[in-house]
Amino acid sequence: MTATSVPSLRARKRRLGAPPLVMITAYDEPTARYADAAGVDILLVGDSLANVVLGHEDTLHVSVAEMAHHVRAVAAASPRAHVVADMPWLSYHVGTEAAVANAGELIRAGAQSVKLEGGAVRRDVVRALLDAEIPVMGHLGLTPQSVLAFGGYKVQAKTRDAAKLLLEDALVLQSEGVYAIVVEGVPPLVGSQLTEVLDIPTIGIGAGPDTDGQVLVIHDVLGLTKRAPAKFVRRYADLGSAITEAVSQYARDVRDGSFPNAAESYDNPEELLD
Repeated sequence: MTATSVPSLRARKRRLGAPPLVMITAYDEPTARYADAAGVDILLVGDSLANVVLGHEDTLHVSVAEMAHHVRAVAAASPRAHVVADMPWLSYHVGTEAAVANAGELIRAGAQSVKLEGGAVRRDVVRALLDAEIPVMGHLGLTPQSVLAFGGYKVQAKTRDAAKLLLEDALVLQSEGVYAIVVEGVPPLVGSQLTEVLDIPTIGIGAGPDTDGQVLVIHDVLGLTKRAPAKFVRRYADLGSAITEAVSQYARDVRDGSFPNAAESYDNPEELLD
């Protein structure tokens, strides 16, 4: 089974008749296996690992080593979907040489491309990664690694000037050779205009319905997060309640002696019965 390639993803523009791209996060082998079986196009090993798996308040508290650990787990599922890994905070902010080395660690762990946040300010980093033959996905708008600078998770590009700057950043990333751009937390009109102007796919998260694809965090989709979901999240299951109920039933069965029963125990050898 051939994994989804970067060139095939770059060609996925809805205006050219392509179906929307489906991207979802995955952080371990079972999640990657089940999501891949569902037919998603891209598995994102996101730095949202920090929030939804490790319990931190933001994405700033995760390292390259931790990201690589989870990339290996996702890659172990041998998915057909393309595996892209987030470059965590400070892994590409301190020079191009360090950025290439850190991205290389994620690629060696099993990622097929990397994603980083920011526009023109990241131009040199994007160029260095592409020169090292590492495909790059961009990320603009509400960039979670900028949460301290933004003063929280706030909708971006709400003014004409801010929207113009966002478009300029997107064009810079496209000119440098990124194969797709995640657009997060912007008004739908901005998501639509970016998608119309760019020749590479846009993947929206809280950017309206007109982008070339959508991405969500799988824990949000499955109802496994401890926080109230963001406005743009649609919850498709309540597995958190199902898990609690299953474990509660297990605990009741252990405490009342009904687990394990004879069918769930091994037979006693005749020799021991003697």
